[in-house]
Amino acid sequence: MRLQRFLARAGVTSRRQAETLITNGQVTVNGTVATLGSSVDPLRDEVLVDGKRVKMADTVTWLVLNKPAGVVTTRTDPEGRDTVFDLVPNVAGLTYVGRLDYMTEGVLVMTSDGRAAHLLTHPSREVSRTYEAVVQGAAMEALDELQSGVELDEGLVLVDAAHVDKLGRSRWLLTLTLHEGRNREVRRLCEAVGLTVDKLTRVKFGPVGLGDLAPGKWRPLSQTELRGLAIRGGVRE
Repeated sequence: MRLQRFLARAGVTSRRQAETLITNGQVTVNGTVATLGSSVDPLRDEVLVDGKRVKMADTVTWLVLNKPAGVVTTRTDPEGRDTVFDLVPNVAGLTYVGRLDYMTEGVLVMTSDGRAAHLLTHPSREVSRTYEAVVQGAAMEALDELQSGVELDEGLVLVDAAHVDKLGRSRWLLTLTLHEGRNREVRRLCEAVGLTVDKLTRVKFGPVGLGDLAPGKWRPLSQTELRGLAIRGGVRE
């Protein structure tokens, strides 16, 4: 990202005035006086104006919500159901990164940076998503099919990783990792290999996990998670 654009988006000043600050030698990047041609990585570089640090985080919100089942991933719902926006702060421009369907719970990353949200969900970015599904059926046979690839309406779907753990008689915990997020993809994969899904949770999106975050609760993303998303999701300019 161009330095003057960074300063403008961080709310320091306008782009034109930012150019004046840079020309006057009032801006440093990682301890070096900046020039008009300078570019910065908002998540990695230290930018100071008149000795005071400027952070993009001052103006951009990033959080993770542990979405409960029975909540829709949309801003408003014509049926009057609860939405994910009822559970998080009222932040201008806040949007979600990768929809979860009504009965799926777990990691839902949200941000006020719409461009970054779009980049992170684009298939070319290949951000991994890990799911845990409580399923019934012939799980070991289904596992072989999943690892070989499953034909859905949109074509052959290959999972990055898959394994099962036995929970009880005919009940299994299936863990799947994929690098794309098509509509109801995990549920459709399970249906295609003869498994019935009792519960579905997204436990990880890129580097962002649930930890001890309770259903319906949210927390800000850590700097480590933001850096991980920037690297794995390609959120760079």
